[in-house]
Amino acid sequence: MALIQEISEFLQKGRAKNVKALVEQALAEGLDPKAILNEGLLSGMMIVGEKFKNNEVFVPEVLVAARAMNAGLAILEPELVKIGNEPVGVAVVGTVKGDLHDIGKNLVVMMLKGAGFEIHDLGTDVDAETYVNKAEEVGADVIGLSALLTTTMPNMKSVVDVLNERGIRDKYIVMVGGAPVNESFAEQIGADFYTSDAASAAEVAKKAVLERK
Repeated sequence: MALIQEISEFLQKGRAKNVKALVEQALAEGLDPKAILNEGLLSGMMIVGEKFKNNEVFVPEVLVAARAMNAGLAILEPELVKIGNEPVGVAVVGTVKGDLHDIGKNLVVMMLKGAGFEIHDLGTDVDAETYVNKAEEVGADVIGLSALLTTTMPNMKSVVDVLNERGIRDKYIVMVGGAPVNESFAEQIGADFYTSDAASAAEVAKKAVLERK
């Protein structure tokens, strides 16, 4: 298990090459791909997320850690597919219509990946129909909406409205976030959760999905 611990530690330092080499070594030694994923890559990323939440590390450190995680995942994914590893849940995430900001959204995507989610990243400037159609197509559990401009916040409500119009609101956990967004706005538009940072978003999403299953 020392090898898996090393994977976690190198990931936290953002050492992608080391992570990749150690994941290859762990597989060659016959270690369980799920253990490499959960106790190596994901536990390392969750530690980074916790530190980020506590202002012990900042966006650049999170980005390099995520890059290291992705390097390891690229090696691991074919093995996980072979053994039929189930993700914690499926999330569709994007920045709403009219808004081109993506740093916050990208952090949420990384943290959700780190929490074991299968992610469908729709990018920026995403209209309500696109969110809902994608969620239906992939069987999502979570729809994540990001906005950085006060002028685009109403487009979060549009997504909830489309879900209601189609009679499928209850199928999805709708989460909102971004600098101008707050708890009362989330309640006002009928979202399920607001979180103030990416690490909290991943924790809340995971808890909400597990409680539903």
